[in-house]
Amino acid sequence: MTAVINPLSEVRGLRSRRTRSGWGPLLGVIGVVGFLIIWEAVSRLGLVDTRFVPPASDVLVRFGEYVIDKAFWRDVGSTMLSWSLGLLISVVAATVLGFLIGSSRFMERITHSTIEFLRPVPSVALIPLAVLLFGTKIQAGLLLIVYAAFWQVLLQVIYGAKDVDPVADSTARSYGLSRLQRIRYVTWPTALPYLMTGIRLAAAVALILAITAELIIGTPGLGKQIADTREGGAITSMYALILATGLIGVAINLVARFVERRVLAWHTSVRMDVAG
Repeated sequence: MTAVINPLSEVRGLRSRRTRSGWGPLLGVIGVVGFLIIWEAVSRLGLVDTRFVPPASDVLVRFGEYVIDKAFWRDVGSTMLSWSLGLLISVVAATVLGFLIGSSRFMERITHSTIEFLRPVPSVALIPLAVLLFGTKIQAGLLLIVYAAFWQVLLQVIYGAKDVDPVADSTARSYGLSRLQRIRYVTWPTALPYLMTGIRLAAAVALILAITAELIIGTPGLGKQIADTREGGAITSMYALILATGLIGVAINLVARFVERRVLAWHTSVRMDVAG
């Protein structure tokens, strides 16, 4: 089930947390280092079977070997290709439909039941259909990615389009602005923060579904290599690849937040956050 997140309250909450403490990045690093130390100790002391949970140091060494391996980067490229194509298709389709639905009471009413029926369906439930239609081709992964990411953006855009100030809309009408002009100068600035939040959420979901498709369906990418190393008994390599997917996820989130702040630099909440 996809929830609608108010981007303004999210930004204000983030600003409040930053104001209370400027130690966020440092504490994050300390947390990661602490986790690695505990992982290493638990494995070295024999509290877990090293056949299934190898020491963190071994995993990091193997990850370093992957970094200089061309085959690893080809797998990363395959995963990122599926991720980027799926995200692009879902964002474009959801943005157009979101504005159409959110700007029209008739469209909202006629599509409400369909949206409420389709959006709770898990994307992984479409795996048999994806395999039946496309086999292990990239299109199978794209089907899952687009379906999952689409709802993240669509609901945010609908919510943003409906959040237009009635006074502003009435003023635009009184000045004789056409429907397209009202969308450009009234609806778009209001919905843009919601759209950016939806894109950021969709970016994370798209990566999850890209890896899932590779793991289960066998489409080319990091997920397929994780499955292959597991089946081959190369557990350390499997953990190293899982670490790589985690780092990619962190990088995507950081880039998405950076782009969001750049695009919304004109917005009051972002300017106040920077000033704070």
